[in-house]
Amino acid sequence: MRAGSKPLRFALVAAAGASDRFGGSEPKQYAMLAGTPLLARTIAALNESVVLEAVFVVIAGDDALYKERVGEIAGVVPLRCGGRTRAESVRNGLAAIGDRVEAEDWVLVHDAARPCIDVATLNRLLHELEDEPIGGLLAIPLADTLKRSETGAGLRCAGTEDRTGLWCAQTPQMFRYAILNHALRQADLATITDEAQAVEALGLKPRLVQGSSANIKVTYPEDLELAAAILAARRRDR
Repeated sequence: MRAGSKPLRFALVAAAGASDRFGGSEPKQYAMLAGTPLLARTIAALNESVVLEAVFVVIAGDDALYKERVGEIAGVVPLRCGGRTRAESVRNGLAAIGDRVEAEDWVLVHDAARPCIDVATLNRLLHELEDEPIGGLLAIPLADTLKRSETGAGLRCAGTEDRTGLWCAQTPQMFRYAILNHALRQADLATITDEAQAVEALGLKPRLVQGSSANIKVTYPEDLELAAAILAARRRDR
């Protein structure tokens, strides 16, 4: 630990995906959201909401759009070490920043496709995890009825699942650098869908922090309209 100092906060934005479900000729992180590339809006949302030492953006090694669509932003560092999966990209990003961070520093891992993160939600995450030895994640309790489909031809309900205690994970997910780095180095990356899962595999229990239903993830083209409406409503309320 740096003598006489508190842990620093860094953000790591996973932005190397090919966006298969989104479709289109370009990765969704460069799709336009109210006139601005989605990735640029997500970076701005983080920078406007919390004080960060740096924002590291993990992109594919052959990404030809970042420079044109996002460009140089003070405090934002692109890392051309993206992997085949999100988990691999985050693991590679953590390795790449190893000389910049210390074991107890915080790393906030955020999806490039979550541009609607807001100040109040981020402050809640920071406040509730301030003294946590491990870290935690934003999440919201599952409100919808959960159905399981049966296998075979056609889609039919095989039953209704108990939703008690179930939460929908969001990002940012915030962990101590050393713990998260170790967790992803030990994990089977083919089975990992978020950072908390890798930490759980170490036998640890990340803390759940109440997220926001407005903190949506853009997965399909129609989600851009919803994100634009959320951002427009916030501008009107200011």
